[in-house]
Amino acid sequence: MKAIITNSYGGPEVLEYTDQPDPKVAPDAVLVRVKTAGVNPVDWKIVAGYLDAMMHMHFPLIPGWDVAGVVEAVGVDATEYAVGDEVMGYVRKDEVQHGTFAELVSAPVRTLARKPVALSWQQAAGLPLAGLTAYQALKRVGTRQGETVLAHAAAGGVGSLAVQIAVAQGARVIGTASERNHEFLRSLGAEPVSYGDGLAARVREMAPEGVDVAVDFVGGGAVDVSQEVLKDRTRVASVADGEVKAKGGHMVWVRPDSADLTALGDLAEAGKLTVPVDATFPLSEAAEAFRRNMAGRTRGKIVLDVS
Repeated sequence: MKAIITNSYGGPEVLEYTDQPDPKVAPDAVLVRVKTAGVNPVDWKIVAGYLDAMMHMHFPLIPGWDVAGVVEAVGVDATEYAVGDEVMGYVRKDEVQHGTFAELVSAPVRTLARKPVALSWQQAAGLPLAGLTAYQALKRVGTRQGETVLAHAAAGGVGSLAVQIAVAQGARVIGTASERNHEFLRSLGAEPVSYGDGLAARVREMAPEGVDVAVDFVGGGAVDVSQEVLKDRTRVASVADGEVKAKGGHMVWVRPDSADLTALGDLAEAGKLTVPVDATFPLSEAAEAFRRNMAGRTRGKIVLDVS
């Protein structure tokens, strides 16, 4: 199979487009013929070696955790799926080596859900990691109908999904973004607010009694600002602030979860969730996809077209 690999830590330049052996299929896994693979910041951070202290890495390493594709073979105990099923998944395993930037990937069934018909292949590949991050962050702080949510980096790949999920849950959403993305946030159902100096004061003008929950997808002081305007300082979740637990909030490291991923698919089928796609690249140009992702300020997801 064709795959993107790296034999060492480094920047996008260490990525190679190569031929690799087809993956083996564990008893509780299925073999997925990859249509598309989502690109996330964690992918280039893994290649750069930033997660070496946290997870076991093995070279040659195929990056990628997000996938959408078609089941080509099933493990002996993978009764949930059949050959030909269309699936999407956040295929994070206990150790990092055999990722989704390839024509084939062996995916444990716990990492998968059925692909929504309402989403294109590109959108489906962009949903799992970002969508689960948003969904699990909102769930961690107990977001309820009628509450006000403050979402930081609301126009980004994760934030734009968090906005839609919270709106679907019946919440009011105030989303931080640059002014060029304000109309985009309005189209998703959020009330935009510019980030930067004075953010807390601007949020108080919009919610004089304070906000109920906050979700931080950017770091850089967002938790501190959130706690200035939260009714309950503990109802903040962050994926980017390593000190959030010490501050009384919640750290979120997204987990593969079939039930949560299925719930996201149901929202998509109901027309309540879509996945903005910023750009697509062929598999052979994964390095360019990394560079675009590393530059930041994308509106939506970056995706690799594999087949």
